[in-house]
Order: sequence, then structure tokens, then C-alpha cells
Amino acid sequence: MKILITKPDKNKTRQKRHTRVRGKISGTAKCPRLNVYRSNKNIYAQVIDDVAGVTLVSASTLDEEVSGNSKIEQATSVGEVVAKRAVAKNIKEVVFDRGGYLYHGRIQALAEAARQNGLDF
Repeated sequence: MKILITKPDKNKTRQKRHTRVRGKISGTAKCPRLNVYRSNKNIYAQVIDDVAGVTLVSASTLDEEVSGNSKIEQATSVGEVVAKRAVAKNIKEVVFDRGGYLYHGRIQALAEAARQNGLDF
């Protein structure tokens, strides 16, 4: 009798972590949520008011203003763009939602760039 051992799906475990984190944090009009999603090629960031269910500001590597050769440089650029757009709409304080990802690499680069460009979290 053969026993099949399967590896856990990384995205499913990330989604479990994300739902666990989302139970604890929520964005309001005063302090919206900065959500991050990372795919293999791109990285996306949104500032969301969860009470109204509205995306206030967004940026991604698909935007024309975002530049950079490496993925870290692109994430840094996305962090700068989303922070500048948020500050332009008088949003200075946000709650950071890392989306179940480790605070490392591209996620960390995006967060630090957003902090340097005027967002507090």
C-alpha cells in the first residue's frame, strides 16, 4: 500500500494567514488599510476604506509611473507612488496589511518606501 504525501499549497496557507490577520485589522475612513498583493511578476498596493467598501488609492507595477529593473526596485517604486497618491488625498495614517506574506523582500521594500514618502503605520 502506497501512502501519498502531498506538500501543502503555499497560496492556501498564505490565504489562511491573511484571513487570520484580517480578523484583527480593518480600515476606516480616518485610518484606511494599505493592502499588498504579490504575484510572481507584479506587486499591487491598495488603500482601502473597509467601512464604505471603497478603494481610495491604488498602484501597481503595471502603472506607467513605476520603474525599476529588479522586483525589489519595482516594489519600492510602487510604495512611493501609492504613498504620494494617498498623501495627495490627505491620507497620512494607514494600517498595513501584508496579505499573509512575510515582512521580507518586496513587501518590506514597498512598506519602507511608503513610510519614507509620508505614510504612517
